[in-house]
Amino acid sequence: MILKKDPNLRIFLQSTLKPFLLSMILLLLLGKNVQAQASLSEEISYEYLEKLITLAKSNYPKMKAYQQGVEIANLGLKKAKLSYFEILNFSYLFNPTETQAALNPSFLTGYQFGLFMNIGAILQKPGLVKQARSELKVAQFEQDAYDLNLEAEVKKRYFTYIRQKVLLRLKSEALLDIESMLKEVRIKYESGTETLENYNKALVMYSENTAGKLTLESEVYIAQSSLEEIIGQKLATIE
Repeated sequence: MILKKDPNLRIFLQSTLKPFLLSMILLLLLGKNVQAQASLSEEISYEYLEKLITLAKSNYPKMKAYQQGVEIANLGLKKAKLSYFEILNFSYLFNPTETQAALNPSFLTGYQFGLFMNIGAILQKPGLVKQARSELKVAQFEQDAYDLNLEAEVKKRYFTYIRQKVLLRLKSEALLDIESMLKEVRIKYESGTETLENYNKALVMYSENTAGKLTLESEVYIAQSSLEEIIGQKLATIE
């Protein structure tokens, strides 16, 4: 600690400041030391994070839209390939034998079959199939890109959620220390051994830290809601 490393500073504080002010400085230094030791890596579960990413890819509506886009492009390619059969046109004609023979003996009678090919369509089909295949690749690339973006967004929201929870825990622990100090100062003030000024300072410190805790609580709820929005499920329901 800073006071242990610098004995002159400790002597100066003890000789010039009242016990209340000294206790506040010690509390602030202790709070900074606790925050310095806090680590997000100890709070993060990558196994849990993978579950969140999987849920987001399954539930998030925009991801489903990209998946449908790939399916539509795939159907378009199949349709383009099947359209080759449109090149060939099959037809038949039936002429009654007796009727046509009586009117025109040279006219063909009975069933007549025909197979026709559209030359223009033959030239167009390879290009249409190639275009459909390219559209499928584009849809797949777009889905892959969004897949990476979605994974990064889930990680970002999860890390933010964990950070806010850690900050809230630290603030809550510090507030407990301040509350304990406030009780001690109140007892001394009521017994006449502490000044009103120092008692008011303790009240202000407690009030400010309480407000800070409430702010962090709201930020935790906001971060949790943001994370639940992208995974499409409540965190409480995830095992």
